[in-house]
Amino acid sequence: MKQTLIALVEDKPGVLNRVASLFRRRNFNIESLAVGHSETPGVSRMTIVTDEEELLRRNVVRTNLLKLINVIDVQDVTDTPCVIRETALIKVQADATQRGQIMDVSEMYRARIVDVATDSLIVEVTGESTKIQSLLDVLEPYGIMEIMRTGQIVMTRGAVTPHTNGAAVSATNGKH
Repeated sequence: MKQTLIALVEDKPGVLNRVASLFRRRNFNIESLAVGHSETPGVSRMTIVTDEEELLRRNVVRTNLLKLINVIDVQDVTDTPCVIRETALIKVQADATQRGQIMDVSEMYRARIVDVATDSLIVEVTGESTKIQSLLDVLEPYGIMEIMRTGQIVMTRGAVTPHTNGAAVSATNGKH
């Protein structure tokens, strides 16, 4: 099982470098890292996926992240019900005869064609990693020219959210 962490960090220069350096020093592999602004001004949200399965080492990662300057809160949501999504852009070779077939396949996966050129299409797909991999497998015979995947982003289900002071807050009433 892969470990999935959600970290709230101050939106300041050098934070990403410190997080990546921690993983490097501890010899942990980052399988996926997605960073973006959160609902709180000045706070960014990181979703980090590692390939660490051993519980003891998983706890070490979370504990060490919490010690870093500019890290506000870290949740290990590996065993928590979550919505997990990834987005991919896939450039596929497509001449006039293949274009319709690729569009049909894309529609089956609820993907969108976001760019059409004379010799290629760019397909955008969002979903679980397995869905994206399945689409890649189906598009492979057409000739995949480029792939860009965002990495996983994760949000826990329900009303409880991470909060900037480290405590869980109910999204419906704002009380601790």
